Amino acid sequence: MLVAPARVPATRRLAATLYGYAFLTDLVLLYPLYVLLFADTGLSVGQISSLFVLWAAAGIVLEVPSGVWADAVSRRLLLCLAPLLAAAGFALWVLLPSYPAFAVGFLLWGAGGALRSGALEALVFTELERLGAADRYARLIGRARTAEVLGAVGSGVLAGPVYALGGYLAVGAASVAACLVAAAVAARFPEHRPPPVAALPAVAPVVPLPSVVPGGSLPRAAVAAPTPSAVPDGPVSSDEPGERPGDDEPGWLDSLRLGLGEVRADRRVRAAVLLVAAVTAIWGGLDEYTGLLAADTGMAEVGVPLLLLLVWAGMTVGGLLAPLGERLSHRGYAGLLVFAAGATAAGALLRHPAGFLLLAAAFAAFQLATVLADVRLQARIAGSARATVTSLAGMATDLTVVAFYGGYGLLAGAVGNPAAFAVAVLPYLLVACWLLTGRA
Repeated sequence: MLVAPARVPATRRLAATLYGYAFLTDLVLLYPLYVLLFADTGLSVGQISSLFVLWAAAGIVLEVPSGVWADAVSRRLLLCLAPLLAAAGFALWVLLPSYPAFAVGFLLWGAGGALRSGALEALVFTELERLGAADRYARLIGRARTAEVLGAVGSGVLAGPVYALGGYLAVGAASVAACLVAAAVAARFPEHRPPPVAALPAVAPVVPLPSVVPGGSLPRAAVAAPTPSAVPDGPVSSDEPGERPGDDEPGWLDSLRLGLGEVRADRRVRAAVLLVAAVTAIWGGLDEYTGLLAADTGMAEVGVPLLLLLVWAGMTVGGLLAPLGERLSHRGYAGLLVFAAGATAAGALLRHPAGFLLLAAAFAAFQLATVLADVRLQARIAGSARATVTSLAGMATDLTVVAFYGGYGLLAGAVGNPAAFAVAVLPYLLVACWLLTGRA
């Protein structure tokens, strides 16, 4: 789809804001060092693990309520609040280092992540749809995922020098500063909210999705048939009468009802929610253990970050490949998952640093598959409770990740990290078979 010339500046502004926000939210210099901070404060491994559980629990409990809130109030508001909560948590960590402060900080960080999840995807898709550029969603979200990875890489590069200059206090101050700038950038997001409507696929004039036909191509974003009133001729400010995020919007309970109703009533939306969780959770969990896998290759500690850099590079490439990935058929998408699972298992079982080349290729494929799963979900949502439905997918992912952590810990303790990596990706073969049935 061609974007009208008048819409190009608005699309570019949205993209630039999205990339800046994604980069800054992961430019947290405490990322590589917070476990050391906990250990230096005197926490045991068990206490540190309990903090991770609190972090995950905060996201699970708040994921759906925050998505409903985003649909009922303002998605832009939640995107502004999310990094402020994280900043408060990081400040607590370095000013009052203790278990209670770490616990509260993780709760705030988890709450911030929940506020951002769902609201960001919904805002971006809605704005692109309003501009007649919904087919650019995969490109923008893929590049945003790449910006997040680059932010994490930047935090890894800067954390050491900043720590050498001022210790944990300096690292914490830099992390808080990045969060404050992220909140300021979020205020630049445009937000134009459509009138609240329930999902009525049989009535709404939506372009049919290629993904409905087994063997067809992966979906581009569904685009409602434009009308003169739906797409105004000139730029529209979110401050104009009738365009404010709070005008004619459903309340919290109405948004929850609309979102749950759409997932329950539409099998295709329900399948897309499950696909997001199935594709994202396992490799997202494995990412936390790549450092241990690198150590198992015999690489010296100073070389472990270089192996991890390979994995991050693969994730970066995967996000950038999203526009090409949209051309994949169901069979091609299933093949992508099979390739990623096979490359992960082979790279891990090689037990050699060279295996991380395969792991980088696998994580590139996983990142691409994750973006495409999100594209599929956004394209199938027809109602106005978009953030609510997206947050349901996020909650399903979080629950799966928590279950994965428990299972991986038991498995790795019995057979070691390389074998655990190989076994952990076997469910992707089942997901690939599910895709080939055309029911996903």
